[in-house]
Amino acid sequence: MKTMLKLAAVLFAVMLPFAAASAQSNAANAKFAAKPIKFVEYDLPNGLHVILHEDHSVPVVASYVLYHVGSKDERPDRTGFAHFFEHLMFEGTDNIKRGEIDKYVSGAGGNLNASTGFDQTDYYINLPANQLKLALWIESERMMHGKVEEIGIETQRKVVKEERKVRLDNQPYGTILEQLAANAFMGTPYSWTPIGSAQYIDLAKASEFQDFYKTYYVPNNATLSLAGDLDIEQTKKLIEAYFGPIPRGKDVPRPAVTVTPPTAPKMVDVKKDNTPLPATILAWQGPKETEPDAYALEMLTQILGTGKSSRLYKQLVDKSQAAVEVEAFPFFQEKAGMAGLLAIGNSGVPIEKLDEMLKAEIENVKQNGVSDEEYQKSINQQETGAASANGSMQNRAKNLARYHTFYGNANLVNTELENYLKVTRDDLKRVANKYLTKEGVTVIHYTVPVQEAPTPAPDNSKKPN
Repeated sequence: MKTMLKLAAVLFAVMLPFAAASAQSNAANAKFAAKPIKFVEYDLPNGLHVILHEDHSVPVVASYVLYHVGSKDERPDRTGFAHFFEHLMFEGTDNIKRGEIDKYVSGAGGNLNASTGFDQTDYYINLPANQLKLALWIESERMMHGKVEEIGIETQRKVVKEERKVRLDNQPYGTILEQLAANAFMGTPYSWTPIGSAQYIDLAKASEFQDFYKTYYVPNNATLSLAGDLDIEQTKKLIEAYFGPIPRGKDVPRPAVTVTPPTAPKMVDVKKDNTPLPATILAWQGPKETEPDAYALEMLTQILGTGKSSRLYKQLVDKSQAAVEVEAFPFFQEKAGMAGLLAIGNSGVPIEKLDEMLKAEIENVKQNGVSDEEYQKSINQQETGAASANGSMQNRAKNLARYHTFYGNANLVNTELENYLKVTRDDLKRVANKYLTKEGVTVIHYTVPVQEAPTPAPDNSKKPN
């Protein structure tokens, strides 16, 4: 599953800030299974896609519901709706009182959460296996009888605005993702982030939220994935009982996404009072997550800047000590993609020096490719990830749903490793030259604010003659 790899620890929370209580990438890098994951999938007459994975190794069950709606599906003058709904769906339903969803799950010995991205909003519940009905009841209630009323809306307006203030506005480098999206994806529905604008959330009326719910929170826009200690035939009957009566919604609108390749480099200066060290980000447009080049470009960014043994870390941090942190990241979405480099400089290091060093490494890999050792290390990392990706029932349920929704093939949970193993050293050099171009780069600078010297107090000790 393509997602952004880990950035510097100080940035991780702000790059993926859209979960109610945890980052979106709980299953970051979760792609494959070493042991085949067996599953069955089917559609209910109302359009709900169901995926069931039966495994009796532990007495737990994971419920995962993916709604195919994220920030890119919003109106430009109403950004933040998808993320707002992630919060709103914990308010209650016609048959579940406000604040009771969490209590039901925790009281049964389980846990739950939700997250919002550019393309999706998802909800998961982990419970003891004998509480499967509870998960199905809660999710069917949210889908059919979600509470979209003034008291919940006003409560969540405050929560979302405070979340933005704490996790973005008040954090050093907290607006990096917003800057990346606005510039690399300019002119597309990816140019704003899921956190949205507090102003638009304040302007929205209750009727607008209700319309959003009726449009996107419908069975024909959702995938229900269950994994764990369940009996498939019995579970099918329960799903029919809980979800079968929910009426199919209208066909879901999808925004047009046309990404225009840049013809000249772009420079952006971000000035914030709380920037402690100079930081530079170099970003390029990339492939969509489902395109074959996404595999090669992900591996290339891994070689360049993931971990202390990466090229950029050894060059900028260890050898020259120009930076205190460096990362490379892919950011591939349903209809657009991005790849980038980040360096946080040491105090006193000119930000232009960081740019020069990053660009030098890019030109090096474009001309000379990667070494056999680097290539083999990346392959090993993919194989290691494949062996551990689906260790939890939650990750299995999540990955099955995502592969179905965005790739049209849930079985990629078992086979996607093959797509990485097909990548060659020549492919890595090719994608470097194809995507990491001089004219296509967006450079974003976070400069340290200049501290003005205090004005000296007048010397009144001398008396006039």
